[in-house]
Amino acid sequence: MTVAAPWVDDPFAEAVRTGYGPLWLRREDGRRLHLDIERWCAPAAGADHSLLRRCARTAAPVLDLGCGPGRLVAELLALGVPALGVDVTRAAVARTVGLGGAALCRSVFDRLPAEGRWGTALLADGNLGIGGDPDALLRRSTELLAPDGLLLVEVEPEEVDERAVVRVEGPDGRLGPAFPWARLGTAATLRRSRAVGLVEAERWTSHGRRFLALRKD
Repeated sequence: MTVAAPWVDDPFAEAVRTGYGPLWLRREDGRRLHLDIERWCAPAAGADHSLLRRCARTAAPVLDLGCGPGRLVAELLALGVPALGVDVTRAAVARTVGLGGAALCRSVFDRLPAEGRWGTALLADGNLGIGGDPDALLRRSTELLAPDGLLLVEVEPEEVDERAVVRVEGPDGRLGPAFPWARLGTAATLRRSRAVGLVEAERWTSHGRRFLALRKD
C-alpha cells in the first residue's frame, strides 16, 4: 500500500505544474494559512532580490532548501552564482530544471551533495516550517554549511512560535495528507538558532517580509 505524501500527493504539486492556486495550509482547528503559489511560480521580484544580493556578495555556492518552483535557483544561476535546489515535489524539481536551474528531488534530511561545504543555505517562503521541528531543521542546516557559511532564513512578520498539523487545501476544497508544520518569528528563530550553534549576523525587512542571516558561532 502506497502512503500519500504531503507536497507530493496533494494540490501543491498540481499548482506547481500550472503556476496557479489558490492554495492554503488548513489547520486541524479549521484556520487556514494562504500559500503564495503564484509568487513562487513567478520570476524573482521584490524582497527576493534582497536575498539574491546577499548570496551574490561572495558568489559562494548556494543550497536552496525547499526550492519549490525554482525562481531563486534560476535567478542565482543567471547572476553567475552556483546554486542547487532541493525539494520533495517532483513537479517543483522539474519546473526548476525547466528554468535552467539544478535541483534534486530529496528531503532536506536526506544525504545531500557537499555537506559541510555550502557557502550559503536558504530557508525562504516559510520553509523554516519544514518537518514541523525547527530545532531539527536548524541543526540540519548547520551541518550543511561551511564553517564560514551563512543561513538566510525568512521568518514570520509577527512574533510567533507554533507547531500545528496541517493539510494542503486546493481551490476545490480537496485536502492532501496531514503533516506537521511550524511558524516562527524573529525572536523564536534566534532563540532556537542559538541552541544549535547559530548566531545572528544580520536582520532586515523588505517588501513586508522579514529575514535573518545566521552564522556558526
